[in-house]
Amino acid sequence: MDRLFRSAFVPVLAGGLLILSGSGISAAKEPRPLPANIAAAAADPARGSDLTQDARRHGPEILAYAGVKKGAVVIDLIPGGGYWTRLFAKAVGPNGQVHGIWPKPYADEDKRSAEIYATFAGSPAFPNVTSSIEPADQITAPARADLVFTAQNYHDYPDKFMGPVDPAAFNKAVFAALKPGGVFLVIDHAAAAGSGMRDTDTLHRIDPAIVKQQVLAAGFRFVGESKLLANPADDHSKLVFDKAIRGHTDQFIYKFRRPR
Repeated sequence: MDRLFRSAFVPVLAGGLLILSGSGISAAKEPRPLPANIAAAAADPARGSDLTQDARRHGPEILAYAGVKKGAVVIDLIPGGGYWTRLFAKAVGPNGQVHGIWPKPYADEDKRSAEIYATFAGSPAFPNVTSSIEPADQITAPARADLVFTAQNYHDYPDKFMGPVDPAAFNKAVFAALKPGGVFLVIDHAAAAGSGMRDTDTLHRIDPAIVKQQVLAAGFRFVGESKLLANPADDHSKLVFDKAIRGHTDQFIYKFRRPR
C-alpha cells in the first residue's frame, strides 16, 4: 500500500472482469461467480468494516484473479491497514498462511500502521497471519509462497527512503520466495507511457511497461492483466494525492508466474 495513500480503489467496470493476456482480450459481460473459499472470506464478519470496502476495492474479484486457494501460502508486502491480509487469511483458511512483511525503512516511516497490523496478526480471529519487519532488499517467510502480492508499493522500492532497492534484486527476491508455479501479483498507480521510473517518488506512479520489463528479467512469465481498477480518464500527470484524481487513479493489475 502506498505509504501516504491508504487507498480508495474505484472500479470503472461494474459488470465484470476484463483480462488481457497473450491470447487476446476476454471480457465477461456478467460477473463470474466467486470461488467458494473467496465468497466465504468476503462474507466473514471477522473482517469488520473491510466488507464495506469490497465494492470499490474489488478485493474478492482480485483474489479470484490471483487464484487464491484454501491452504495457500501468501506473502503480503507492505500490508498497510491489513485489508488484503484479512481477506487472504479467510480465503486460505486455517491450513493456509499469510505473512505480512514490512521493509524496515517503510515500517520506520509508518510506525503506526505497522503497530496496528501486528495487533491482529496471530490473534484468535486471524491465527494464520504473521507480521515481520525485514531489510528492504529481503523477503523471507517460513515457507515458500503460492502468491506474493503487492498493492500500490512496487513503485516505492526504488525510492531513496527505501535504500533504494534495485528492482532487479527485489524481483529476484520475490522469485526466490515463490514456489515453482507461484504467482506474483502487482497492483500500482500507472504513470505515463515511456516514463519508466521517473515519477515513482514525485507522483507515486510507475510506468506499467517498466514493471513488466523488470519482472520478466527476473525469470517470471507474464500471465495477463486485469482492468478492474483501470480509469482511462486519468491522464497520468497528477500526483496520486491530488484532490482531482485521488481515489480515481488508473491502476494496473499484472499477474506473473514463476515457471514450474
